[in-house]
Amino acid sequence: MNVYLEPVVNALKIIGGKWKIAILYRLNESPCRFGELKKTLHPITQQMLTKQLRELEQDGLISRQVYNVIPPKVEYSLTQFGLSLKPVIGSLCKWVSENKKHIE
Repeated sequence: MNVYLEPVVNALKIIGGKWKIAILYRLNESPCRFGELKKTLHPITQQMLTKQLRELEQDGLISRQVYNVIPPKVEYSLTQFGLSLKPVIGSLCKWVSENKKHIE
């Protein structure tokens, strides 16, 4: 692999995918429950959201907190590693805003 492309390829392995950046963006605001995420990210399917959350958790970007209450409560939040993406996601949002005409 080209040494110049390796960092980009490695980053995309972690944050690539249709919904991951949107999930990270939402969790950047505050911790969130599954149902709130699903509502915010409409039209994501439950299956896809579950898959993306598991992958983000496995990669260390988010944490999953299970509360021992009835009914069960699970909350997702960014880890320190996930929070380190805040400037990257902010820059991406700024770029999208500045290039809205080209992107649409």
